[in-house]
Order: sequence, then structure tokens, then C-alpha cells
Amino acid sequence: MSLSPKSPPVAHNAQDEDRKVGVELEFAGLSVDQTVDLLQDSFGGKAEKVDTHRTILQHEEWGETIVELDVQYIHKNNIENDSTDRSGSLLQDFEIPDDWRGPLGDALTGLVPVEIVFPPIPWSRLGDLDETFALLRARGALGTRESAFYAFGLHLNVEVATGSAEEVLHVLQAYLLRSESLRSAVSVDITRRILPHTASFPESYAKTILAAGYPAELERMVEDYVSMNPTRNRELDMLPLFAHLAPELMGEIMDDVLIKPRPTYHYRLPNADLGDPDWSAVTEWNRWVTVEELAMDARRLEAAVAEFSVVSDDSLPVRLRRLFGVE
Repeated sequence: MSLSPKSPPVAHNAQDEDRKVGVELEFAGLSVDQTVDLLQDSFGGKAEKVDTHRTILQHEEWGETIVELDVQYIHKNNIENDSTDRSGSLLQDFEIPDDWRGPLGDALTGLVPVEIVFPPIPWSRLGDLDETFALLRARGALGTRESAFYAFGLHLNVEVATGSAEEVLHVLQAYLLRSESLRSAVSVDITRRILPHTASFPESYAKTILAAGYPAELERMVEDYVSMNPTRNRELDMLPLFAHLAPELMGEIMDDVLIKPRPTYHYRLPNADLGDPDWSAVTEWNRWVTVEELAMDARRLEAAVAEFSVVSDDSLPVRLRRLFGVE
């Protein structure tokens, strides 16, 4: 039985439209070409092959969907909304000759994930992706839990409601307070916990943001975030949003070509649980909405921040679990 997406407390953006969500799904078991053929046969659209292991599928109703092998060095980085995750690579500064890229991708197929980057859609239509997930599952797509080596994820790029400093601060605070509850609900795969891609925020940062009286000032938030989190490898990556809101405050980190400015919260925590037929993007969206519900409930958020500041245990996960009753 499919879930229905929960309405966030602020359902519409500044244009009075349903806020949009971009979904990125990683998996193994199918090649890029097999995935494109499956999507095209099932839903139509026109395929444009960008390189050997990256194809854009244009659909009249959906817009642009990217299907690619999720590794930097086999692509020429010649599309604007490239989201390939190169963070933490040992070869970041190594330039691969163009004629090596295709064969290298062939060799890596099956070892690194294929990723589908869906175009942003209204939150209320996230259930439309259920059919795609079911088709992938039926045709042999493998998710996070199908191998100890599959540190695959599902990312949500959640459009901000207003982008105001107050909204961003409250969402950050709510996320930090809910982080252990979310980890428990998601049951983050052990391999993904070991690897850096969904790293928790440092305790020093949590204590800074959750301090009583922390101001809703964009400049202060960006400076504190960048100084304590100079990486994309966070369970909630705020760098794309801060690069959109205040690029002039980002410093040298703005030189990272992987930081794509956009008015979204980049939520990286969820597994790609394709092995579970009841799991979908809606599952993870509904978990995310619990963050926004806390963020937009001023009295409840204020009480949680105050309680956090007086809990005496030195272990941040223990403190957060105690606050929200996580076993």
C-alpha cells in the first residue's frame, strides 16, 4: 500500500505553488543504458546521450531526467545541473584523458552506482515516482541493503519556503534536534555510517546553533556553518542553499565546482531501500516533514532548544535521543 506525501506546514513557495522536491536515487544491478531504455519504454521521452555513461531523458511533462554512472572521472562535466558526487575522492585533482573515460566507466559499472536525478516536482506529486521505483525493483535494480558494499543513498533537494534567515535557522535547529530520531527511523546502513557521505554535524556546531539566543542572521549562520562544516559530506548539506543565498560569504569553499547554488535543503541521510517494496521517496519525504513541523512550531522548538541546553550528558547522540525518546 503506497503512502501519501504529508503536507509540510508551509506547503507553498513565494509563487503560491506547491514547493518542489528534487529526488536523486542511487542503485546497482542495471547499467545506464538499461535504465534509460526502461524509463523510455515505460514512460516515453527523448534520450540524448551526453557521453558513454550519462544520458538526459527529456519528457514533455516531467522535464529533464539525468541517468548517469555516479563517478566524476568518466564524465566531461558538460551539463549545467550535473550532480555527480565526487566528494572525498582520492583523484580529485587528476585529469582523465577523454579517450579513457568510456572504458573506465565500463570497468566501474557494477562497482559504483547508477544515479537517476529526477527533475524537481511538487511535493504533492512525489507518489508519482512510486511506479518508477517499482519498475526498477522488478527489473533487478539493487538498493543499499543488497550488498555490504552498496553505500547507496536517496537524496531530497527540498525547496525552501521563503529562504528567510529565520526559516533557515529554525530548520537547521529542528534538524539537529531531530537528527538521531531520523537516523533511527531510516536505520542508516552500516557502510553508509562508516563512509563520510552522511556524516553527522560536529558536536561543537550543534552546541553553537542550539545555543540560547543564537541570532537569525544569515551572515553569522553562513560563517559558522562554513568554518565548522567545510564539506559537502553532511547528513543535511546546507552549502547549496548558502551558495544561493550568500555566495559572497562562502569564501574559498565556493570554488568547489560541485557546489551548485540552489534554493534547497540538500537532505542526504536516507538509504536507497529498493529491496523494500513498501519503501519510496514518499517514505523519506514524510520523515523530512517532521523536521519542518518542529521548525515551524515556535513554542515547541523553543522548548526543545532550551531543554537541549540543560541536558548534562556530554554525548550529543545520547542527549538528542533522550530529548525525543529514541531507543
